[in-house]
Formats: sequence, structure tokens, C-alpha cells
Amino acid sequence: MKDIRFYHLQRQALGEALPKLMVKVSDAGLRAVIKAADQTVIDSLDKALWDFDAESFLPHDKDGCEHPGDQTFFLTTTDDNPNGSTVLVLINATDVTSFDHYDRCLYMFDGRDETIVAAAREDWKAWKGGDYSMSYWQQKEMGGWEQKA
Repeated sequence: MKDIRFYHLQRQALGEALPKLMVKVSDAGLRAVIKAADQTVIDSLDKALWDFDAESFLPHDKDGCEHPGDQTFFLTTTDDNPNGSTVLVLINATDVTSFDHYDRCLYMFDGRDETIVAAAREDWKAWKGGDYSMSYWQQKEMGGWEQKA
């Protein structure tokens, strides 16, 4: 059964919250494909992962790099999984054609954008009837996560 976790961003911007989740993915020894709808978002997330912590490094690259299979985190606008990831991170209700290559999906969406929130609700409803383990997480006041469903 695939595990889909919805992360409702309310207190932090995506560029602040994503690197923290990727540290947890990395600490678990996992790899992730991070998929966004457009290159502007990919470039912004690339910068956020580089700038996250001067004392550490989140190994990543994006579409067009020379060695995508070597990356712990791969940023893309496509459905490719060149680094053999078991975790898919969907950004702001980005479309996905299949979860077949993944064990877990982290679905991060901006709670300040009603269009994105509406799309996330539709995805929740559509996937709720499938063979998925689903959970919904909201940001706490201090930036951590609390499971609500």
C-alpha cells in the first residue's frame, strides 16, 4: 500500500519547510524526486536546498544535470525517476501520472493560495478511495507538523 502524506503549509514558506522534510528523508536513508509544475519553482527550491544550512549539505540536482542517478534529491517537472527514488514529493498540487515507482508521496501545498488548496482537496478526495494509506498534516505554530487526519 502506498503512503500519501498531505502537508498543508500555513506558517512557513515552501522554501523553508521542504529542506527540513528532506533532512528527515535523507536521515532515513531514502531518496526523493521533487516534482513541481514549472521551472521557476524548481529553481527556487534548488536555491532553498543549497542555502538551507551552511553546516550541512542536501545532495541534489535538477533536470539537465549530468548525473541524475547520483542525486539523493532530484528536482523535476517531469514524471521521470532517474535516481531510483522511493519517495515522491509533489509541490502545490502538481499532476502525477502514477505512484508505481514510489512507496511514499509527500504532497506539500501552500495553504495561502485558495486555488492550490482546492486542487489539494480534489486530489485527497480522488485518492481517498484508492489503495493508499493517507494522512493529513498541518504546521504547528513553531513550524513542526501535527497529524490531523
